[in-house]
Amino acid sequence: MAEGNIYFIKAREFCQRRLQTAFPGEAVDEIARRMSASNISSVIVTEGQKPLGIITDRDLRNKVISVGANAKELKAVDVMSSPLITMGEEDELFEAVYKMSRHKLHRIIVLDKAGNLLGIIAETDIMRLQANTPQFLIKEIDQADRPEELKKVFHEITGLVISLRKTGVKTPDIVRLIAHINDALLIKIISLLTEEEFFNLPRPFSFVALGSEGRIEQTLKTDQDNAIIFDDSFGEAEREKIRNFSLRLVDSLIEIGVPPCPGGTMAKNPQWRRSLSEWKEEVDRWMRLPSPDNILNYSMFSDVRTVWGDPTFEARIKEHIIKRGSENAIFLAHMAKNVVRFEPPLGIFGKIKTIKEGPQKGMIDIKSGGIFPISDGIKSLALEGGFLTGGTREKIELLKNSGSLSRNDATDLLTTFNFFSMLRLRTQIEAIEAGRAPTNYINPDELGNIEKMSLKIGFEAVKSFQNLLKLRFRLNFISD
Repeated sequence: MAEGNIYFIKAREFCQRRLQTAFPGEAVDEIARRMSASNISSVIVTEGQKPLGIITDRDLRNKVISVGANAKELKAVDVMSSPLITMGEEDELFEAVYKMSRHKLHRIIVLDKAGNLLGIIAETDIMRLQANTPQFLIKEIDQADRPEELKKVFHEITGLVISLRKTGVKTPDIVRLIAHINDALLIKIISLLTEEEFFNLPRPFSFVALGSEGRIEQTLKTDQDNAIIFDDSFGEAEREKIRNFSLRLVDSLIEIGVPPCPGGTMAKNPQWRRSLSEWKEEVDRWMRLPSPDNILNYSMFSDVRTVWGDPTFEARIKEHIIKRGSENAIFLAHMAKNVVRFEPPLGIFGKIKTIKEGPQKGMIDIKSGGIFPISDGIKSLALEGGFLTGGTREKIELLKNSGSLSRNDATDLLTTFNFFSMLRLRTQIEAIEAGRAPTNYINPDELGNIEKMSLKIGFEAVKSFQNLLKLRFRLNFISD
């Protein structure tokens, strides 16, 4: 296996399974003797097959030795660290790296599908890998003392993505990796700002990602799409503190290299910084008047994902979005009609149509002609079905399971979405390596015959999906 791929193997394939366990009532002195005899630094406390906590050599130092406690009288349950941060056996290794960094852990417990103890992954196991890895970037982020130091890390993401792509890592895994690292950068910046400048911020509030960032579908051509949701009780003084914080945060992101949103969808702008009730009112306003701008805003905001802060705001605003969607079939139809306007670049006889003039002559926009119609069309169906879970891939699976999409349609759309996403990322990497800015345009003439045929089939799948949307939402009866 290539070095880059190791971060995307399943936890069950990497974790240590030879474990020392203890039961809750076991004496601490006996546990310490076993740890010493086996030369291990941790023991997992279990009840049956379920892990309850962990006892490390640090726990013994801090909770027993340093306080002069009697290890014979103490039980495992008295000194174990709990609750545990865990991961599933199907999760990739990078999830362990991310969780250990975020929660300041040296090891993480792996559970099987039934929630039983399967194994453990230690930081020392991961440290054996090369420095040019996701783990190395996460460490750099964690050790940064100033936002300016994160600029280097942000630019290293591109090199890592190029390396992973060349070693055969699948596009969905790379995209998820980009999201994790971007989240880690953002969380670190917020941590630095709240420690040094904004230590008295009012709570609760949350900083949320929107659009493709909210769906965890970013590629190398990305900009900021974010907002802030705060508590209804905030007065002018609290709002001013949140305002100043959002200005500093968004500017810090720009400083490290994350471009501003051309449309201004950023928390530093007042229209993207509201209380929960104000956001509900704004969602209602968008739905009352389904203009192109309002449809776009609604679509982006329905992808809301908490990156930092109180996650209950996300849950409550999603509940409101779903409720209003169920009450306003006309708006969802307008949303679907907007999707249908983005026609795939196919001619009358199914030939791929390229741009005829300008700097993109001979190329096609893979985002507007393929990726967007799928992602927003699927989102329209998901809203109609009453759920906003996950990204486009997850929504396709949910729609298939609910019967809203046939198995064949779901398979075609998922295959097409993955293929288009792969082409988009690959072309962006090639542009960067050639010294050009990454875009969403690809040149069909640079594809092999098989990929060119797959591209045509993909656009036909998009066209078929748009016809499905026309029938499902009765778009012929919806006036502009």
